[in-house]
Amino acid sequence: MTRRVRRRLCKENGKGKDVVVADEEMAAASSSSAARGLGLGVVVAVAGGGECGGVDWTALPDDTVLQVFTRLNYRDRASMAAACSAWRALGSSPCLWSALDLRAHRCDAEVASSLSSRCGSLRRLRLRGHEAAAAAASGLRARGLREVVADGCRGLTDATLAVLAARHEALESLQIGPDPLERVSSDALRHVALCCSRLRRLRLSGLRDADADAIGALARYCPLLEDVAFLDCGSVDEDALAGIRSLRFLSVAGCHNLKWATASTSWAQLPSLVAVDVSRTDVSPSAISRLISHSKTLKLICALNCKFVEEEQAHNPGAFSNSKGKLVLTITSNIFKSAVSLFHGKIVKENEVFNECNWKDNNKALGDMMSWLEWILSQTLLRIAESNPQGMDDFWLQQGTEMLLSLVKSSQEDVQERAATTLATFVVIDDESANVDAARSEVVMRVGGIPMLLDLARCSRESAQSEAAKAIANLSVNAKVAKAVADEGGIAILTNLARSMNRLVAEEAAGGLWNLSVGEEHKSAIATSGGIKALCSMEVAKAGGVHALVMLARSCKLEGVLEQAARALANLAAHGDNNNNNAAVGQEAGALEALVQLTSSQNQGVRQEAAGALWNLSFDDRNREGIAAAGGVQALVSLAQECLSASVGLQERAAGALWGLSISEANSMAIGQEGGVAPLLTLAQSDVEDVHETAAGALWNLAFYSGNALRIVEEGGVPILVRLCSSSGSKMARFMSALALAYMFDGRMDEVALVGTSSEGSSKSANVEGARRMALKHIQTFVLTFSDPQVFAAASTSSASAALSQIADSVFIQEAGNLRCSGAEIARFVAMLRNSASILRACAAFALLQFTIPGGRHAVHHAGLLQKAGAARVLRAAAAATTASIEAKVFARIVLRNLEHHQIGTST
Repeated sequence: MTRRVRRRLCKENGKGKDVVVADEEMAAASSSSAARGLGLGVVVAVAGGGECGGVDWTALPDDTVLQVFTRLNYRDRASMAAACSAWRALGSSPCLWSALDLRAHRCDAEVASSLSSRCGSLRRLRLRGHEAAAAAASGLRARGLREVVADGCRGLTDATLAVLAARHEALESLQIGPDPLERVSSDALRHVALCCSRLRRLRLSGLRDADADAIGALARYCPLLEDVAFLDCGSVDEDALAGIRSLRFLSVAGCHNLKWATASTSWAQLPSLVAVDVSRTDVSPSAISRLISHSKTLKLICALNCKFVEEEQAHNPGAFSNSKGKLVLTITSNIFKSAVSLFHGKIVKENEVFNECNWKDNNKALGDMMSWLEWILSQTLLRIAESNPQGMDDFWLQQGTEMLLSLVKSSQEDVQERAATTLATFVVIDDESANVDAARSEVVMRVGGIPMLLDLARCSRESAQSEAAKAIANLSVNAKVAKAVADEGGIAILTNLARSMNRLVAEEAAGGLWNLSVGEEHKSAIATSGGIKALCSMEVAKAGGVHALVMLARSCKLEGVLEQAARALANLAAHGDNNNNNAAVGQEAGALEALVQLTSSQNQGVRQEAAGALWNLSFDDRNREGIAAAGGVQALVSLAQECLSASVGLQERAAGALWGLSISEANSMAIGQEGGVAPLLTLAQSDVEDVHETAAGALWNLAFYSGNALRIVEEGGVPILVRLCSSSGSKMARFMSALALAYMFDGRMDEVALVGTSSEGSSKSANVEGARRMALKHIQTFVLTFSDPQVFAAASTSSASAALSQIADSVFIQEAGNLRCSGAEIARFVAMLRNSASILRACAAFALLQFTIPGGRHAVHHAGLLQKAGAARVLRAAAAATTASIEAKVFARIVLRNLEHHQIGTST
């Protein structure tokens, strides 16, 4: 692997290939792994030869490597698995894929399909967004899935929920909320009941309705169903719920259209009912009394934030005191003290009632009830904090805060995260002015909440990191709390999180640093820990910093300031995944023009940072064309011509900016016409891999167009590309050079080469033919470096897929899996499979193998393009051709196998 992690993506734009180069050093790519002292440093060690600090990482036992994998997030696991084939196999072990949390990641049909081969043992899945739910429903192929927890699914439809249920009949737990499911009706509930007969837990928020037929279907077809929560639903048939005879736990919190007389009478007859949650409803005191009097099995009633119940207790403090052993929890009751009564025959301290050690010792019934109570409290307290009703100060100061901190230590991940979210929410008085309640903030500090939140921020789960960082950020608005955060080492923790590749984690951590930086005494510590750079990478964009940076870049005359402004804009445009700052920087008036002008600065540092910013910004379609309109092509070609004796950093960024611009046909042709080929060829001769690899990528893009291909030949580019193809230490540079040569000599350049007088045409034809022979010879040499005659011969005569799989694993170029090609380019490779030159057929099959291998970032996309183009017939012909080389035949068979894999993945 190269020193930097490189990702090259392509968006449809004629031929276009969109190049993305992540400049983050591998060892700093993940905040969570750095916090634990594990992660990508291991990968770097292996990539650099397997030795790190005297330890031979490649000699570790498989069990130890698996333990390392378990402590990494998915991004780090993927990077570690890319280090070598052995770790790649271990990275797919079923034990690592029993649970999958995709909330922090984009999950669409392509991602789901790429994950599907690893999901055979998947049991627990967490998602965010209705698009992710739709993708998972159709793409993951996790037939054994037992639990689904999803949030942010406001747009979820009946159809998607029905498919999710139909594809996962073994489902035992389905939880979707807290965002309201406004588009889900009783029809979807019926589908869930019909498909998921093993269902034990069903928790849904904001349903339009749950009618008698749907609830009746749950009663008939789900005999194990024991936990039902319909939260904040439009209407629920209370009488039908009594038909679910297996029900032990029921919550209708936030539902306001229930007939409480009917509900209390019918629910009291449920033979196994243990606990009921009616919080945030208009339940009447008489309904509570009726449940207490008539239910024989009920032990617990949660009635938090219930207006009529609280009014009754205000007038009659002894209300519900004669509860026949049934516990009623309200806002005005001492919840910790009351909960102690659930531990019959056991001495438990009030502040330890939510300590799992006290209720997991062979008492399953008590454990189930306490786990349910934790979940209910975390839901209700968050809703109360969000609505912030009057008269809640006493509750929060006397017991609510301690309750939240107890829940932060819960073994249930969603309870932990929701408690942290509530701590971030309940202290805020005014979002606009960023005011926080001093008393509430300080009580968190006083009862030991800061160390707890910092511990949660250090955990490996990015979702927990984000919520903990948000709570710390909001609490730190208070100067006293900010000091406590700093004293507990919070600045280093937040700085580490602000470097996270996860945008949400980085934003929340940067917000905490921003708030801490208000105090003069903290600024030095923030600067020392690297927090200033983190702030420039994220929060600047939100605070109007883009405009300020652009104004500096346009009007300031101080070279040092210009360099810093250009660097900050480059950082904003390059930050991690899910980055919206890229488009935001480009849309700021005058930004692109200012950066283009800075490429002609007399200061090398300014030119380098400006070129780096333009490279990052060129990943966005609109930015790319905006840069060209501002004279960026001419400016960057001039920069490339002038930087040939400059620093390596400037050379790489100049070549990279041209690579990014060359995606579109108009820009690519303009680069050729402006004289961009010659300096790129010079940069391709650099001994520095980062420089010549980047230049090779730009030349690959340019070579797609015949006019540019001829210019490369005329500028003496064939020997240069041949040298790269043969001797570069970068597999990617060799691969892209071979593909550029293949473009140049697949026949499309011939007509352009013969334009002119007959004598000129003869001369050009002779020159091109000589270059063609040289190119084809070295393309063949490149392809043969991936061939083992004995293994290929065995595979060519075998019908077993194992032999093909072995070859595919051995020839796969890891970084090539991140390349994304357009329909036009895929079509060109398909056409190349029919070329009269057998070596071009082998090269095309090799390229298509790289683009479609399962697990590749865009393999599903490429497979779809090939299927639309009817490529299977051409591939079969290539695999059977008597005149084809054994490499072409085997590579074509592997591509056909890849297409079959992806076709199965999309149809199941």
